[in-house]
Amino acid sequence: MAVQAYTEKMQSRQGYRNVWHADLLHTVQADVKYFCFSLWCGPCVSYLLRRRALYNDMSRYVCCGGYMPCSGRCGESQCPELCLGAEVVCCFGNSVSTTRFLLQDEFNIQTTQCDNCIIAFMIGLQQVACVFSIIAMIIGNSQLSQASQMLSCFADMVYCSVCACMQTQHKIELDKRDGVLGDQTMSIPGMQQMSRFDQPVPPAVGYPSHY
Repeated sequence: MAVQAYTEKMQSRQGYRNVWHADLLHTVQADVKYFCFSLWCGPCVSYLLRRRALYNDMSRYVCCGGYMPCSGRCGESQCPELCLGAEVVCCFGNSVSTTRFLLQDEFNIQTTQCDNCIIAFMIGLQQVACVFSIIAMIIGNSQLSQASQMLSCFADMVYCSVCACMQTQHKIELDKRDGVLGDQTMSIPGMQQMSRFDQPVPPAVGYPSHY
């Protein structure tokens, strides 16, 4: 049931009507400084962005946004800052994805094909590098081992770069929400607006629809 619910949530995002203000291909040129900050201090950026996504109200915080089996069982209500710190360090990839899902669900931002291709390439490259490392370890060939290490290094570089692009993308979206970009500001929504998984047709929230 949990897997089915997660799949339904992912599919529902395909029907959202809005798009990111900067796609993954253009986040670097949109905010070079923040991209560099995200690249070198990824966990710190993830911590800051999650707090902003929750309107700096840590009473809203749930570990990994409720997407993991441990969510809600890690003492978030007593020590949300500590739990978030542990999340961004120990589960960095999940922390970035969780902030992404929160923003998508709040503002009806669709998952585009371009973003899907980039993220799928990152994940696929990580898996190929892992397989090559295992094969090199079993065979024991020095040349193959060196090639697998180079592939693993390249996969890590792609992973870090894509995560930095995603976090820069999130920051730009939050800047728009908080009135840093343009003149549109928003008030803090009710608790029920932070998650829209059970709504078959997402209502228009935040930004005008793009067609």
